[in-house]
Amino acid sequence: MKQTWDTGEDRARARLVMHIVAAALNVSVEQVQGDTRMQPEMAARSIAYYITRTAFGMSLARVAAAFGRDRSTVAHACARLEERREDARFDRWMEALEDACISAPAPVAQERAA
Repeated sequence: MKQTWDTGEDRARARLVMHIVAAALNVSVEQVQGDTRMQPEMAARSIAYYITRTAFGMSLARVAAAFGRDRSTVAHACARLEERREDARFDRWMEALEDACISAPAPVAQERAA
């Protein structure tokens, strides 16, 4: 099946979210991007997947492609975070992150050299 989305734009959105989440959790962007299963890096990565999905209305497949991950990994992380949103305090914090990502300026498209 042919993809019908702009992966460059999706990757730019994912990078934006990673930076915001990294700052909110006091971890580096490199830690968010990494493969470690240690906390808080893994939590930051999961939150970045979830926020990218919810803030920008992206499908699991698009989020997975933007982060270079497997769709099932993203789906699992999003399901776990959805459950955590039952906690009102955590839900408010996640809403603030979503709002920050939505209100951030859109990534500027790279111009190609002529």
